[in-house]
Amino acid sequence: MTSNTFPPSTCARHDAASESERTSSGVADRHEAEEFLRQFHAEHPGRPVSLSRRLRQVRTAIDTEGTYRHTPDELAFGARVAWRNSRRCIGRLYWNSLRVLDCRDATTPEEIHQHLREHLRQATNGGRLRSLISVFAPEAPGKPAPRVWNDQLIRYAGRRLEDGSVLGDAAYVGFTDLVRRLGWPDPEGPFDILPWVIDTADHKPQLFDVPRDLVLEVTITHPDCPRIADLGLRWHAVPAISSMRLRIGGMDYPLAPFNGWYMGTEIGARNFVDEGRYNLLHDVAACFGMDTSKESTLWRDRALVELNVAVLHSFHAAGVRITDHHTESRRFLTHVTKEEGQGRTVPTDWSWIVPPVSGGITPVFHRYYDDADQRPNFYPGDTAHYDDSFRDGCPYRQ
Repeated sequence: MTSNTFPPSTCARHDAASESERTSSGVADRHEAEEFLRQFHAEHPGRPVSLSRRLRQVRTAIDTEGTYRHTPDELAFGARVAWRNSRRCIGRLYWNSLRVLDCRDATTPEEIHQHLREHLRQATNGGRLRSLISVFAPEAPGKPAPRVWNDQLIRYAGRRLEDGSVLGDAAYVGFTDLVRRLGWPDPEGPFDILPWVIDTADHKPQLFDVPRDLVLEVTITHPDCPRIADLGLRWHAVPAISSMRLRIGGMDYPLAPFNGWYMGTEIGARNFVDEGRYNLLHDVAACFGMDTSKESTLWRDRALVELNVAVLHSFHAAGVRITDHHTESRRFLTHVTKEEGQGRTVPTDWSWIVPPVSGGITPVFHRYYDDADQRPNFYPGDTAHYDDSFRDGCPYRQ
């Protein structure tokens, strides 16, 4: 199985890290650890343990064991700053409100499964979504960290039919084929939720169904076009990224699922529209009776806007937290102003901050940004180990 079996997330992606950024041996980077501790103490003056004493503790631990353990406060700060430094995220205004769940002592697939369930429960919050991250054990010398093979905690299956069409999410045909070979039943509809594949150092990878009662979904309707409801669309409320590697103070946490909430364009301009996903633009245009015979009618643009109207309308009607790209663009510039007032730069990838709908009329379009890599941060996870894990088989737990 190759890494392209696992499509990148639509919500948070980063450039591939260089080999120097990876700690496959699990040995902590001493220089990076010291830099992080200085940053932590600079932003949290008056700590009960002095910086000099903490530096001595960490240096000794790295020299003798190859790694060290973050305190709960360091872990929470590192996770929040990683979000603050995520240059492709437009929603960073809220970075300091991120809730951090310390799951580092979970060792078995069953324990990790329970923590992932709790993550969804707390993040969903009855539709009043909370920004949340669950941080599991880091890489350590001789002790590989746990992983979840899924790129998000909630994804829909995709199955290629005999006529070449796809039932469900086309981006997940490969992953769906994998879990089917491991015993998961064939998807029956376009929105069957994929199981989790949980992988730990001391156990074979195991499949666990995602409890349906923990997955809040929104049925998609349109305020002015009843035919949209006939498409039978829905989408899940919590965009929980689970494939990114959290790096704090020279240490890697490969399993650190995190979520905010959706910006409507992620669903209405990408997930439902991309040709490699649900590819629904023609269906939406048909619902409105648009002339699709030539491009100059701008039917694609009109259908795209109407689908985004439907997504925002549906989430608001269901009482589920979501934001629109105009509001979030203004909030991002508020974040930039606040950070600059603290003397900090805001690393930003322009091509990701500008939304996929009406980008030129949002305020984030008309700016240049610093695009430097700053740490702590999130980086793409390494999926190379999936090949060996898959060869040994994988129990399926319902």
